[in-house]
Amino acid sequence: MPPNNTVIATSLPVEEIPVTVKAPKFDTSYRTLWGSFKTPLIWINIIGILSVHLIAMMGFITFPYFTHKLTVFWCFLTGWAGGFGVTAGAHRLWSHKSYKATVPLRLILLMCYAMAGQNRLYEWVRDHRVHHKFSETDADPHNANRGFFFAHVGWLMMRKHPEVLRKGKQVDCSDLFEDPLVVAFEKYFWPIKLFFCFILPIMVPYLLWNETMYWCVVSCLARYVCGLNFTWLVNSAAHMFGNKPYNKKIQPVENFMVSIVAMGEGWHNYHHTFPWDYKAAELGNYKVNATTFLLDMFAKIGWAYDLKSPSDKLIQQTVENNGDGTHCKQ
Repeated sequence: MPPNNTVIATSLPVEEIPVTVKAPKFDTSYRTLWGSFKTPLIWINIIGILSVHLIAMMGFITFPYFTHKLTVFWCFLTGWAGGFGVTAGAHRLWSHKSYKATVPLRLILLMCYAMAGQNRLYEWVRDHRVHHKFSETDADPHNANRGFFFAHVGWLMMRKHPEVLRKGKQVDCSDLFEDPLVVAFEKYFWPIKLFFCFILPIMVPYLLWNETMYWCVVSCLARYVCGLNFTWLVNSAAHMFGNKPYNKKIQPVENFMVSIVAMGEGWHNYHHTFPWDYKAAELGNYKVNATTFLLDMFAKIGWAYDLKSPSDKLIQQTVENNGDGTHCKQ
């Protein structure tokens, strides 16, 4: 059952009605695993992304898991915190405004988002709103029609398509800066990100249980890389591999494995059909939607409120009219 302060919608808002966009006919170079080589590459991003992935892989292979259990637990804890900042904060609160949050919860979400170590909040929200409005077109920052690698990480390694830049300027994100907490966060973004994503996660095990600095750094980078890839899977795998019980005319799909690692963000066919639902899924239980569980707990103490959600009748009508016949509530 949804919290008592949930706002139930019985019809799709006009601006949120899914629109079927005919996939453009790209040049064959766009259909390769690596994306388009015609787009100018950003070598500093390529080197940085490859470097942290190599260090993380070395850490996964060599880390003494059984003798450093506290450090492993700390990595899981900080990883979940970062994931919560992305899913509940950047995504469901600031991108879609699917619920409202009090000052304490917004502070928690900003700190957790900084721990994830991703782009500026403004850039994240802008790109995500453009993605929803122009999904799988040239204006989509991580257009899945350009291949798995491009949708996953390649889009961060090359210059944006001119249409992404043009449409991005047309998307209104002014509501973000109505929140003084966001204004301060954007102003001091880099030192805040550096502290919460790297300094704090590294220094806690070093100071509290005498972990070696080497394993502190390696485990921190491994946690960071996992968080990035779990988020990227929503853009890649959740747009390619799965079923479409809510809208067979759009490309996003329901992907169970992505939902596990991305704290409930893999129910993507549902999410693109009802992007304003704070659950980002048709919730049957919490086993594959940790973010919704945490939001419901915050709702019980009044820190999350005005949670938006469609009615069961609206969901059923959408399934019957637009689904591919594979609907089965989680």
